[in-house]
Amino acid sequence: MPTVGRSRSGSFAANTVGVVFSIVMIFPVYWVLNTAFKPANEVLSYTPSFWPEHPTLDNFHSAFHAPYFLQDLLNGVVMTAIAVAAALVVGFLAALAIARFRFHGRRAIILIVLGVQLVPFLSLLIPLFLMLQKAQLTNSLIGVAITYTVLLLPYTVWTLRGFISGIPRELDEAAMIDGCTRPQVFWRIILPLTGPGLVATSVYGFIQAWNEFIIVNTLNSPEKQNLMAWLLQNQTTRGTAWGPLMAGAIITSIPVVIFFLLIQRNIATGLTAGAVKG
Repeated sequence: MPTVGRSRSGSFAANTVGVVFSIVMIFPVYWVLNTAFKPANEVLSYTPSFWPEHPTLDNFHSAFHAPYFLQDLLNGVVMTAIAVAAALVVGFLAALAIARFRFHGRRAIILIVLGVQLVPFLSLLIPLFLMLQKAQLTNSLIGVAITYTVLLLPYTVWTLRGFISGIPRELDEAAMIDGCTRPQVFWRIILPLTGPGLVATSVYGFIQAWNEFIIVNTLNSPEKQNLMAWLLQNQTTRGTAWGPLMAGAIITSIPVVIFFLLIQRNIATGLTAGAVKG
């Protein structure tokens, strides 16, 4: 009985800590929502209120009609889509080569992929700007998209390598015995079974590219930036417009939520195990 009592006390303490931690983490999100629906006089009130007394959508209207908002929204979608698609294609082929083939320098490539992620990106920002400037890719969506692709590749290669390595080689051999060529093994065996890895990697890549701020703010002018940079530019001569800024932050987070909801059913594991058991 004392053991049961200690177990319950420990569970209660752990649950309490979890609840408190969740409240602390959720409160900033709630405050953003609260501010987004407040009129200006309530936002700037000396006495803060935890819910809007006179809810309004004027802040969202102001955000949508702010300079460059819709343009930067479209820019973010284009740059993120190009970067994620390119990183998945190139990263998947590189991961396939590392996981399935033996060649000289294979271990060195794996170490380089890991080492690249250890380098602080800010130390590369100035050389990157000079390089893109010589290639006439500054102040362009393509230049930023290429940069995002390079940043996403190490994680993409490393993650997909793990998924591909988890696919038994016996499946490849069995398919080739049945008459499949290597390209057919790739399309019919490896690619479908790597689906969960591609989905999980795309989620990470989408979030990283969509939320990136430093690169696009450094390389591009306001009309060719994304919404993260737009949030910084949402200033007035009289100070920060907090209502429209919070409304813009909510709108900025919506594409990530929609993207996750569209593919969350495909984020699963165990497809490889099912293939072996079948």
